[in-house]
Amino acid sequence: MKTDLSVSQGAALSVGAVLGTGLISLPALAADAAGPASLVAWIALIVLSAPLAWTFAALGARYPDGGGVSTYAGMAFGPRVSAAVGWCFYFAVPLGAPVAVGFTGGYVSDVLGGGRATELATFVVIVGTAYTMNWFGLKVSGRVQVVLSVSLAVLLVVTVIAALPHARWSNLTPFAPHGWTGVGAAAALLVWGFAGWEALSSLSGEYRDPRRDVPRATLIAVAVVGVLYLAVATVSVLALGPGLAGSRAPLADLLAIGLGGPVRVITAVVAVVLTLGAVNAYFAGASRLGVALAAESALPARVFGAQRRSLTFIFLSSVAAVLLPIGLHTAALLVTGCFTLVYVIGTAAALRLLPGGGSRVVAGTAFAAVVALLWLNGPTALLSLVIAGGALAYQAARRRPVPLDR
Repeated sequence: MKTDLSVSQGAALSVGAVLGTGLISLPALAADAAGPASLVAWIALIVLSAPLAWTFAALGARYPDGGGVSTYAGMAFGPRVSAAVGWCFYFAVPLGAPVAVGFTGGYVSDVLGGGRATELATFVVIVGTAYTMNWFGLKVSGRVQVVLSVSLAVLLVVTVIAALPHARWSNLTPFAPHGWTGVGAAAALLVWGFAGWEALSSLSGEYRDPRRDVPRATLIAVAVVGVLYLAVATVSVLALGPGLAGSRAPLADLLAIGLGGPVRVITAVVAVVLTLGAVNAYFAGASRLGVALAAESALPARVFGAQRRSLTFIFLSSVAAVLLPIGLHTAALLVTGCFTLVYVIGTAAALRLLPGGGSRVVAGTAFAAVVALLWLNGPTALLSLVIAGGALAYQAARRRPVPLDR
């Protein structure tokens, strides 16, 4: 399945997976939880993302494989842990798709009208487009992703520059209106915006030269994501002030004060580009993970044994998930709980698999940080344990001997 993924395409997929839909709503949600002190949570997550991304890049460069974190967990801890990790990531992707598209649907319906019907139509169009791009292969989806990521970066830079003259230092006070516990609550929400580094490890085997290209693509992505996230979050706090916490569309508000006039169409376009990039990257990584899990007998080969079949399962499950009676906030926390458990086991595997020295220090730093993030997720992290238990139950049932007919 090697497709000679280039550094630029890999970096673009990484940016799309991580930057994702976080900028659509997270500045407002984090400000609601912590006020201006939410910037502390933003900085902490940006700093964390560097060792986390580098750890997965080091694993991908050293052990390129479509199974990604699941493969590394298997190498370090055995097949049962491998299957549990694989299930946590794989089945979290369809549950996360409605969350990823949910806020975007609100932007689009604000422009076109139609309410819930427009939101569902937006979901079908974005998820269907990502499905189609991946159906025709990673070369197609990777090239499209480069265009999406460049367009996204330009739009966000314009937004920040337009709003910057309206920034006021006075909007930093009171700095922590909800106390420092609010920073922890904001950090738990912001995990959603930084999930994605693990998704691209499943694509490591498709680079032209994984040992050389995976670290290069990751370094580019870390720099782009960190700069854009911090710039948008900082300007949002300084320019929008107390109004940020109650904003349903912080990007639209930034453009409105910066450029004036009707900006709803522009922000809807930004939201669609962000979301399509994220869904495309996750579909690409997860569909290959499904094939790898089927090859290890951790999933039924008839359903998941080929990339297009695995991709189709993710697409159909995403459509089914959008009909579940779960709020976007709750669903986001459930998904981040699954991803955080994947991070915990993935970084623990890195401590066993990577050579000594600097690599293990970086992996150890990432491991300590993600354990703390798992604790911050609270009860919603229990879904990851349920999914992991399902993986273990499937393996036990599959290995159970069939009684002979008498």
